[in-house]
Amino acid sequence: MGLGLIVIAIILSWILVSRTRERRWVLPPGPIRLPLVGNLLLLSKVPHVSFAKLACQYGPIMTLWLGPIRTVVISSSDVAKEMFKNHDTVLAGRQIYESMKGEHGNEGSLVTAQYGSQWRLIRRLCTIELFTGSRLDAARTLRANSVDRMIHQIRNAGENGTAAVDLHRCFYLMAFNHIGNLIFSKDLDDPNFEKGSKYFYHTCKLMEVSCKPNVADFLPILKWLDPQGIKRMTRFHSKQIFEVAKSFMEERIKIRECEEHGGDEDKRKDFLDVLLDFHGDDIKAPTTLSSTFMNSIIAELFAAGTDTTSSTLEWAMAELLHNPIILKKLQFELRTIIHPEKKLEEKDIEHLPYLMAVIKETLRLHPPAPLLIPHMAMESCNMLGFDIPKNTQILVNIWAIGRDPKTWENPLVFRPERFLEVDMVVDYKGSHFQYLPFGSGRRMCPAVPLASRLLPFALGSVLHSFDWDLGDGLRPEDVEMSEMVGLTLRKFVPLKAIPVPFKNNCAPQHE
Repeated sequence: MGLGLIVIAIILSWILVSRTRERRWVLPPGPIRLPLVGNLLLLSKVPHVSFAKLACQYGPIMTLWLGPIRTVVISSSDVAKEMFKNHDTVLAGRQIYESMKGEHGNEGSLVTAQYGSQWRLIRRLCTIELFTGSRLDAARTLRANSVDRMIHQIRNAGENGTAAVDLHRCFYLMAFNHIGNLIFSKDLDDPNFEKGSKYFYHTCKLMEVSCKPNVADFLPILKWLDPQGIKRMTRFHSKQIFEVAKSFMEERIKIRECEEHGGDEDKRKDFLDVLLDFHGDDIKAPTTLSSTFMNSIIAELFAAGTDTTSSTLEWAMAELLHNPIILKKLQFELRTIIHPEKKLEEKDIEHLPYLMAVIKETLRLHPPAPLLIPHMAMESCNMLGFDIPKNTQILVNIWAIGRDPKTWENPLVFRPERFLEVDMVVDYKGSHFQYLPFGSGRRMCPAVPLASRLLPFALGSVLHSFDWDLGDGLRPEDVEMSEMVGLTLRKFVPLKAIPVPFKNNCAPQHE
C-alpha cells in the first residue's frame, strides 16, 4: 500500500513539474493534448489536409503534439516568410523518422543529416558539381536518352493504342534511369543489367515503406518492438541498395587507379567521380566523405529524385485527363511549335509557356512533399511572439499555402492560365512564399534546376508523341484524384491510360 502511494506521488510530481516547465514557454495556440497520443487522434490518413482544417481554428502557426513530439505547423505564406527569412539557420535541423534511416540506422546525408560541416560540404558538391546550369546543359543528351527510352517503353506497353499503361511506373523508371546516368553513367533500366534491376527493385520497395505511417515514430514505447516492421524493412532494402552502390564504387576506384598516371585529371564523367575525390573514412575530417556517407548520398538522390519526379508527372497527367480542354490546349501548343515530323527537344521548352504553366499549376496543387521534410529547432527561438523550444519539430504545410484563398483566386481549380497573367511573376526558387513546392532557405531542394528541365521535357514528350484515352468507357470526371501520403504526395489510385500514337509525329526510335 505504502509503495503504491509512493509511485502515485512520483507520477503526480512528474506531471506537475512537466506542466510547470511547459508554462514558461509561450507556445503557438493549439488543441488540448491527450496523454500519450497527444493530438494524433485529430489526424486523418492525409495529415496535411487535417492540419489545414485545424489551422482554420487555431491560426497559421499552431502547436500540435504528435505523441510526445512537440510540433509547430505553419500554414500561411506570411509565417513561412518569417521562418525562412529570419529563423532559417536555427530551424534548419531535421526531425528523423525510422523510414528515413538507412541500413546502419544513420541519419542520412543531404536530405536527413543534421545541419553541420559535412552537410554543408555535400550540399556544396551537389550545388556546384551536379545541379549547376553548365553541368545540366552538358547532360541534355542523357535526359533525351532517358525520355526516348520512356517513349519507346510506353509505345510497347500500349500495344499500338490498345492497352492501358501504368504512367507512374513509366515516369518512375525514366527518372530512375536519368539519375543513374548522372551518378554512375549507366542505364539502370536495362532489364538485362542485373545490378540495375536489383537497385531499381529495392529503391521502389524502400519508397513503398516510406509511404506507410509508422506508429512507433509517435509512440516511443513501441520503437524497439517495431510492430509494423518499418525499421526492419527499411534496413533490409537499404542494405541491398548499399551493396549495389558499393560495387559500383569499387569498380570505379579500380578504374581510377589504373588511369591515375595516364588519364585526364580534369575528366569527370559523373557525380560518382566527384564524390570519390572527397572519399576518406576519417569521420572526424570535415572535408572527407566516408563510404557509408557516400552511399547514403547516392541512395537519397535516387529516392528523392525519382519519387518526386514521377509523382509530379503523374499528377500532371491526371489533371490533364481530368480537364480535357486544358489537355487539348497544351497539345495544340506543342504540335504547333514543334514540327509534326520532329520530336520535342529540351531547347524547345523556352518556347512553350503553356507547358510551363501546367507544370507550375500541378506543383501548386500537388507539391511533391506537402509538409516538406520535417525541420527541427536546433536551439530555442522566438517567432512572431511565440516560443519555439529546442528540438521542436517544424512542419510547413505548403499544400495549404498553395491553396490559400487569400492568395489564390479559385484555389481549388486547376487553371494554368493564372501563371501566364501579367502580374503573376512567381517561380519555384524559394523567394515567393505563397508558392514553395520545393521549399526555401538552406534546406530547399537542391535539384530544382534539374526538375525545371526534366519535368516539362518529359511531360511535353508524352503529350506530343501520343493522344491519350482513359479506356473502359471512363469519362474525364471519373479520374480518381484522391491522395496518399508518405514522404511524397502520391495518387491513391495509380493512373492508367491508353497511349494512342500521334499519327503525324515522327516518334523517337530506340535501339
